[in-house]
Amino acid sequence: MFILQTNTGSIGISGLMFFGTLGMVLLVMTVVTIVIFNQRKIIKFSTKVKKLEQEKQQILLNASIQFQEEERNRIAADLHDDAGPLLATARLYLSDHIVNQNREEQLETVASTRKIIDDAIMLIRNISHNLMPPTLKNFGLESAAIDLFQKIKGSGAFKATVKFKNYQQRLDVDKELLIFRIIQELINNIFKHSKSNFIHLTQNVLNDKMYFRLQHNGTGLSQEKFEELSHLGNGLGLKNISSRVKVLSGSIFFELDQAHSYYKVTLEIPNPIVDKIKS
Repeated sequence: MFILQTNTGSIGISGLMFFGTLGMVLLVMTVVTIVIFNQRKIIKFSTKVKKLEQEKQQILLNASIQFQEEERNRIAADLHDDAGPLLATARLYLSDHIVNQNREEQLETVASTRKIIDDAIMLIRNISHNLMPPTLKNFGLESAAIDLFQKIKGSGAFKATVKFKNYQQRLDVDKELLIFRIIQELINNIFKHSKSNFIHLTQNVLNDKMYFRLQHNGTGLSQEKFEELSHLGNGLGLKNISSRVKVLSGSIFFELDQAHSYYKVTLEIPNPIVDKIKS
């Protein structure tokens, strides 16, 4: 009787061990399957994110190319439509018939020609000013920003203030121009859409980053809305901002302050002084 109970007990333990082992194998297989499935999902998701990032980069590149092309077309149109006729008229004044004029007529022709040439010079100077503002070129970004905000304030429609806190050393001229154009585009959008009467620009440096922050008390964009509009075909201004930020290796953030009293846009770029020390 004792032997039978022992054999029966032995059979029961073996069965439990078998089913336990089988259960463990099934559990391991299930875990492995889940891990493989999740890994495939992660790989698929990463591939999708990479593709979206590539598409975004292409959009920004296209926006930059389109912007440059429009700038070239605008300059070509200005030169063709305005400077061209002026210079052609000046040439007409100085044609061969001037030798047949009397002294008084010749002096009048020369004076008229000089006036036309002066107009052409002023026109070309204005086109050059649009490409590179003289204040920016000669005195730097801080002076150009102060000059811009003084003009805005002078209109009487806005209370405009600007303060640079850590700008003892100028950036490269190309970088300053990119930042200045971003600020101009942002201000242009504020003029068009925000219905604000106050605008303030600050610049400061924190560790390895330099920040330019534009604040206003009107309505503004959220970060999500900016990302959405900057990818649309009709959002060229915002695309230009995105492409310029990309060239600066920076980031831009749109947000409403916690008290819901004003909107702020922050441009963050690498601190060039830190970059020079590292290199």
